[in-house]
Amino acid sequence: MLSAFLFSITKASGGQKHFSRILEGRVISELFINEQIRDKEVRVIGEDGEQLGIMSSRDALKLAEEAGVDLVKIAPTAKPPVCRIVDYGKFKYEQTRKEKEAKKKQKTVEIKEIRLSPNIDTNDLNTKINAARKFIGKGDRVKITLRFRGREMAHMNTSKHILDDFAEALSDIAVVDKAPKVEGRSMTMFLAEKR
Repeated sequence: MLSAFLFSITKASGGQKHFSRILEGRVISELFINEQIRDKEVRVIGEDGEQLGIMSSRDALKLAEEAGVDLVKIAPTAKPPVCRIVDYGKFKYEQTRKEKEAKKKQKTVEIKEIRLSPNIDTNDLNTKINAARKFIGKGDRVKITLRFRGREMAHMNTSKHILDDFAEALSDIAVVDKAPKVEGRSMTMFLAEKR
């Protein structure tokens, strides 16, 4: 029954042999443990982290069985592969906990856009500056777009001061990430939080 199952897996995967990951009818993900380790020699690390040296995988498995825990291959690409004597359940739990902790510390930076026009009023500009201040305070980058329509295109260079004033008003908490640049019918500038 198991050999037929292994044959179907081998056939389905284009002839590549994946059955070394199957043990007693269950599939072990990513890591090879105990009898799955087929290398002649492995470097072994003990339960408390000390180096036990290079030995055959059989001897390493005996050491793990004597300690009542598992032999886990943690670095399969190393020469020779590195195995650790550890309780597999605890090891897997610690790995997932570390991954979750690393995800919590990651901060995704969003880009918020604020659109302006060349003939914007002072009060409207102040409202937009306050909105940008909130975005930057949350750690997001802000893209300020100055859009030109019709005859406004003739005065693009003279309207650059609006973006400069915008950046100056936020200079206490933000720095210009990308200087003002003309892109088609608009001029854009990026602001990021001061570090």
